[in-house]
Amino acid sequence: MSSILIKNALIVNDGISSEGSVLVDNGVIVKIFKAVPEIHADVEIDASGKYLMPGVIDEHVHFRDPGLTAKADTLSESSAAAAGGVTSFMDMPNTKPQTVTLEALEDKFANAAEHSVINYSYYFGATSRNFDLFPKLDRKHVCGIKLFMGASTGNMLVDDRDSLCRIFDGTDMLIATHCEDQDIITRLAGEFRDKYAGGEVPVECHPLIRSEEACYRSSALAVELADRYDSRLHVLHISTARELSLFEDGRIEDKRITAEACVPHLMFCDKDYAVSGALIKCNPAIKTERDRDALRNAVAGSRVDTVATDHAPHLLEDKKGDALTAVSGMPMLQFSLVCMLELAEQGLFGMEHVVEKMCHAPARLYHIYRRGFIREGYKADLVLVSKRSWALRNDDIISKCKWSPLEGRTFSYHVDTTIVNGRIVYDDGRLSSPGAGEALAFDY
Repeated sequence: MSSILIKNALIVNDGISSEGSVLVDNGVIVKIFKAVPEIHADVEIDASGKYLMPGVIDEHVHFRDPGLTAKADTLSESSAAAAGGVTSFMDMPNTKPQTVTLEALEDKFANAAEHSVINYSYYFGATSRNFDLFPKLDRKHVCGIKLFMGASTGNMLVDDRDSLCRIFDGTDMLIATHCEDQDIITRLAGEFRDKYAGGEVPVECHPLIRSEEACYRSSALAVELADRYDSRLHVLHISTARELSLFEDGRIEDKRITAEACVPHLMFCDKDYAVSGALIKCNPAIKTERDRDALRNAVAGSRVDTVATDHAPHLLEDKKGDALTAVSGMPMLQFSLVCMLELAEQGLFGMEHVVEKMCHAPARLYHIYRRGFIREGYKADLVLVSKRSWALRNDDIISKCKWSPLEGRTFSYHVDTTIVNGRIVYDDGRLSSPGAGEALAFDY
């Protein structure tokens, strides 16, 4: 494996930005210098004028592999991730087959070992019947238990209280939840269907059907159960200002109950349905401008702990339809870092804060072994970013679905180079073949 010397970078790490150089050898950061050292490396990168950050850790993606690979697969989406400065992902269990058996979980890890360009882990999906498998999970490599407390496919919706209690009481692993109350959603969907007399229900009604109350009631139940059983709870993709009242400010290391915001809920609000329509339809729904701004403020503080994407690619034809028929989900992984840097450019928070929420905090929350920081002895997962204006074109999109709700948008920052385990996997538009990624290890 080649040694790499990154010279003259502005290193953004551990809450500060400072000029320096980084030496990588055998996949590890071996030395951080304040100036350019007089040493030789196999590859030397002059990073003058560029920012050097830890690679993004996206704790919330849907790569559709196996079973839904017409939309996306491990190779296509890990390649898109690499092009966006994402060096590690954690994938959700609602594939075909669902990741609710040990065999299905093992198959996913084997597939990633062969096809992923970046580092990986997988959630195990909870059902009303598979509690007995929790103690058999390899907690050194399985990132957590995924619990759908809202609409899902097949038998992955768990909404009866007895099963929920058994899940929250049945593991000390992190429980990551999708929280929406299905009874409320079903009732409101029926009301809107009747209101429009069997015709198309406008996409703008989606956040009224998958409502604030549906989100709050389910999130409140998750927090209640986590408090009762002293569970490690991470509530995914918070979408409303009201839900924020359920969480506390403070250091992530001091919390048992934490919250995630996703890039779509930070970038869009209900006013954007008029232009983007079903392209920004997702679950939980994009809600009001007030909700979006409250989430941004919570990310700028310490109430929301991590930022991820809920990357959920679909074929463009599947996005046609109304509030009830168009599929929910959008591809966001490749451009998540530049989106967050754009919000930093607008003054909502600093670049150091972007690194905290997308790199440091996931590493802390999941106890990821020696990743998420630029530190000597840590794995060399790194991204170089330049400050230059560019407009997102369709040709830039690497995700297999080949569309983005961000198409045509101009960004102020650009991902130039991504390094995974000491290997350059993306550089100026050129992608490497699979092989650099490793299974994430969790330090328990």
